[in-house]
Amino acid sequence: MKRKIITIDGPAGAGKTTISRLLAGRLGYMYVDTGALYRAVALAAASSNCVEGGDLLADLLKEITLEFRNGQSGPRLFMNGEDVSERIRTQEITMLASRLSARPVVRRYLLGIQRDMGKDGGVILEGRDMGTVVFPHADVKFYLNAAPETRAFRRYKELSEEGVKITLEEVAADMKKRDENDSTRSLSPLKPAEDAILIDSSEIDIENVIERMMQYI
Repeated sequence: MKRKIITIDGPAGAGKTTISRLLAGRLGYMYVDTGALYRAVALAAASSNCVEGGDLLADLLKEITLEFRNGQSGPRLFMNGEDVSERIRTQEITMLASRLSARPVVRRYLLGIQRDMGKDGGVILEGRDMGTVVFPHADVKFYLNAAPETRAFRRYKELSEEGVKITLEEVAADMKKRDENDSTRSLSPLKPAEDAILIDSSEIDIENVIERMMQYI
């Protein structure tokens, strides 16, 4: 059977990461968390103090290499040979990644990397514009969503379990701002592809979402 290119787009907190990992395991496919790539760029930009400088950022990107390697708990992201999987998961880096994702120089840089990672099929790519821009001819496209309050609570619970001290109200406010950044940017805004399969996970558990996806696949 042909090894497919499968995209899963949607806003933060919709369950994309968990579902993409489990679906990839079910199919024996590679899982690519494209949001982690944007976070890595944000980490590099913040560490080099070149968030605002267009030329400085462009020069920085020429020096970055990004690679996923399999670890015991799943794929790990390495930047210039260093495992940055934990360092990119802070709220500050998450919000900065959302801002930088609107910069054409960043999207151009990551577009080639993402397409190279998925070109041979047998891959599930999770992100914001996988089915609309990066792989418009993907074999199967999903757009996963959930009610804003559901998404905020999921993210709050996840951060709390990681030991991050933050309130549900702060998470909801950050998520609202991030949604606005992602959906209103002029370049590759967050939206479903015209041929995407829409799934609302607000009232459906993870296993049922995966079963529904498997039926379409």
